[in-house]
Amino acid sequence: MMWRLSVLLLLLLLRHGAQGKPSPDAGPHGQGRVHQTAPLSEAPHDDAHGNFQYDHEAFLGREVAKEFDQLSPEESRARLGRIVDRMDRAGDGDGWVSLAELRAWIAHTQQRHIRDSVSAAWDTYDTDRDGSVGWEELRNATYGYYTPGEEFHDLEDAETYRKMLARDERRFRVADQDGDSMASREELTAFLHPEEFPHMRDIVVAETMEDLDKNKDGYIQVDEYIADLYSEEPGEEEPAWVQTEREQFRDFRDLNKDGRLDGNEVGHWVLPPAQDQPLVEANHLLHESDLDKDGRLSKDEILGNWNMFVGSQATNYGEDLTRHHDEL
Repeated sequence: MMWRLSVLLLLLLLRHGAQGKPSPDAGPHGQGRVHQTAPLSEAPHDDAHGNFQYDHEAFLGREVAKEFDQLSPEESRARLGRIVDRMDRAGDGDGWVSLAELRAWIAHTQQRHIRDSVSAAWDTYDTDRDGSVGWEELRNATYGYYTPGEEFHDLEDAETYRKMLARDERRFRVADQDGDSMASREELTAFLHPEEFPHMRDIVVAETMEDLDKNKDGYIQVDEYIADLYSEEPGEEEPAWVQTEREQFRDFRDLNKDGRLDGNEVGHWVLPPAQDQPLVEANHLLHESDLDKDGRLSKDEILGNWNMFVGSQATNYGEDLTRHHDEL
């Protein structure tokens, strides 16, 4: 589930650590809503037609899968062999790849973008290089240095910025589980990617409610829900997709059918119970490659079915031919 970028991460991406304040339209209350968890791959899961692109992207991550598509079959297979060794070493090191080890690898590759964003943020906000990010460091790097009580006195939108600052501090305090006002790498990850952490669920719901509940009655009405997605222009006919969203609200978001969303319903919407996608894919790869049906994979079994796990110049060309044939 991808939560909107925080004020800090958005600022990081835009200015690469340069001083300057974020736009009042940026950050948690300026971005789009939380969406369903992204699939492991946008490619069709179409093994029956020899198209293993979904499996490649699930197993390697999308960017690394592209790199493998440029390798010769020999190099691709050799690199897969090294990955197999890493999977086993990361587990029990017994010479086999278990379902749990395969699932852990897939989950690890799918989290690469999160690790990369946190590493970039860490380098920017750990200004004293003491191995942690304090709230003061994070605040000052994002909003600039102010004497307490004089925050944003020089800005026209001072009140907006004060609300942004308070909101970021509240999220930081929830992420800071030991309460020492210093974020470890794990705690900074929770701050930047709260959708990944169960203990951040309430703050995600609270921020969503604050954004959408314009009349402050403690609920999200259907018009408030639609207003977050679509701004009607005078005389413009409402698009069909907006009507579909109204139906989604009525049929799937409003669980108790009272015409509005409470906090529990918002939580079910923005952070729904998720299927364990890495486990589903790991089961699939195990089933397709476990020749002796002992519930685990040897290195030979994986390499014997290597083109399902990873691509190469040859498999990429073959998949292009398959797609062309299907289009015809």
